[in-house]
Amino acid sequence: MCGIAGIVNLSRTAGPPDRALVNRMTDVLTHRGPDDRGVWLDDRVALGHRRLSIIDLSAHGRQPMGNEDGSVQITYNGEVYNFADLKHRFKLAERHTFQSRTDTEVLVHLYEELGMDMLSELNGMFAFAIWDARRRELYLARDAYGIKPLFYTRQGDRLLFASEIKALLQDPDVPRRVNLQALHDFLTYDYIPGAQTAFEGIFELPPAHLLKIDAEGGITIRRYRELSYVVDDSIGEPQAAEQALTLMDRAVERQLVADVPVGVMLSGGLDSSALVALMSRHTSEPVHTYSVGFEDASFNELPYARIVADTFKTIQREIVVTPQLVRDLLPKYLSYIDEPYADGSAIPTYYVCQLAKDEVVVVLSGEGGDEAFAGYDTHAAYQVSRWARRVPQWIRQGLIAPVVNLLPTSNKKLSLEFKLKRFLGGLDLDPAQAHVWWRIVLTEAQKRELYSPRVLEQLRPEPPERHALDVYNRSNAKDVLNRLLHVDSAVFLPDDLMIKNDRMSMAHSLEARVPFTDTELTEYMSRVPPRLKLKGLRKKHIMRKALADVLPAAILNKKKVGLEMPYSRWLRNELKDLLLDYCEPSRIADTGLFRPAGITALVDQHLSGRFDHGRALWGLLNYLMWLELYIPNPGAVARSQSEQIYEHASA
Repeated sequence: MCGIAGIVNLSRTAGPPDRALVNRMTDVLTHRGPDDRGVWLDDRVALGHRRLSIIDLSAHGRQPMGNEDGSVQITYNGEVYNFADLKHRFKLAERHTFQSRTDTEVLVHLYEELGMDMLSELNGMFAFAIWDARRRELYLARDAYGIKPLFYTRQGDRLLFASEIKALLQDPDVPRRVNLQALHDFLTYDYIPGAQTAFEGIFELPPAHLLKIDAEGGITIRRYRELSYVVDDSIGEPQAAEQALTLMDRAVERQLVADVPVGVMLSGGLDSSALVALMSRHTSEPVHTYSVGFEDASFNELPYARIVADTFKTIQREIVVTPQLVRDLLPKYLSYIDEPYADGSAIPTYYVCQLAKDEVVVVLSGEGGDEAFAGYDTHAAYQVSRWARRVPQWIRQGLIAPVVNLLPTSNKKLSLEFKLKRFLGGLDLDPAQAHVWWRIVLTEAQKRELYSPRVLEQLRPEPPERHALDVYNRSNAKDVLNRLLHVDSAVFLPDDLMIKNDRMSMAHSLEARVPFTDTELTEYMSRVPPRLKLKGLRKKHIMRKALADVLPAAILNKKKVGLEMPYSRWLRNELKDLLLDYCEPSRIADTGLFRPAGITALVDQHLSGRFDHGRALWGLLNYLMWLELYIPNPGAVARSQSEQIYEHASA
């Protein structure tokens, strides 16, 4: 895995790119690629690269890399797992001279043969820039699931791009201003969805998108791939299970290709356990596994991880994340993300990657399994809601809801109290809105109580659910469940899960691969009838059937827990002083963004135990830490134009 950066002039009259700037941009990404560095530039373009050597560890793999005459140059972050097949299928070795064994060089020559139509052929994770000197065109592309990041900003007649925002901030002309729409969305989800970022004027290229800068400096952005979800009703349960196992196995085998050691991040859940089982088939050496746990039993999956480790005789390493370990990492871990981010799995992932870094260079990770195989509680909730809506509304709202609302607040992970309240709250919404409702942290009314008068005056927010509804409405899936899976794959997976997966692994110069995003596997599962993926209320039915003779029964039958920290309890106890420090009224007032009384009320309600605001307060805490790290004058805000600029570029 690597880090990329670059500058392209959009005007013919602009001077050559600033070599010193691209050097700074490149070197601030050293943690993404500690093994080598390179810079290439001409009169219009500068490309920078930091290398983490995975395939062909020799100097022949150095980037930026060019074709035989240097007219095509690439700086590339990622792994294309079917590169050997592409090299053979398109007879690249017969038409070109290869200097390395890398997938990078395959991409260079594949571009010469297919142009950017090559994107439809790639099975892997990537973010890259290709400069075509003959056409005087630059292309930026990102993989279908947003596994690898790619940010950009336009500053006058220059466009800068990089794997991380911190590289763009090396240019003193890039302003550090709060994006109010991104703030509004962050408080909704604890992450920032879509092409916007927390910084005004800095954007992320969406997954499965291609950005082109033509010879005249014009910018266009287009989507190059989308899952079809054209269901094949002839597929039966035995066939689906057998083919799913074949494709999962093939995906794992592909992603083991490396000239460095490979391990697995083992949570003890179904997805990561499947990776251990399948990897064991393809190696004669013991699999190295890395697991994280908690003292709180409802959050702790270590007992299950140990069952898998014992079954497959892995070399198992473990760490228990405590409040002190969390305190030690705050706010440092945000400096690897560059944005406010409050998914409770990020810090545990940081520590499990730290555990792995001294033994392996690549780890397999289980993200994507829930999106392909229907593994979330929201999927089962949709099924239940179809039956529950038959109960008259006056009974649901007049009798059932008051009883449920009397249930005491629970700090346990995915408690019954939480599930029942979420379910009833979304029952009268349409399926797409109800699906989003499960992920909402703060409602529109709650957020307005927190904003300062200045923010309320300037903010004209777009609906936070717009990204999910856009995917739901444009999806060509005929059934609701597949539309919900499409939303998860196109929004939640790249905008939340892949952030912590990439940044926390790259913080330790560790490459994280995600076999459940294999394009053959996901395309096939999109065609499997939804009644098989979610059979009754049995989530991941096809995966469980496929692995019935592979995994222990305790793993096959366990309920989904998911990796998250017990921050609700910690913020009332071990981390209470940290919360009160950052939420101190004068400190809040200094941000210019929030109303101190609104924040204080939220804190008091949580500390008293009347409400569980753990997710909201963990999000606020992370946002306030990010402000102090990155924004010198947070009160200088303006209405966000991020989405409008992006839409204009896409037109």
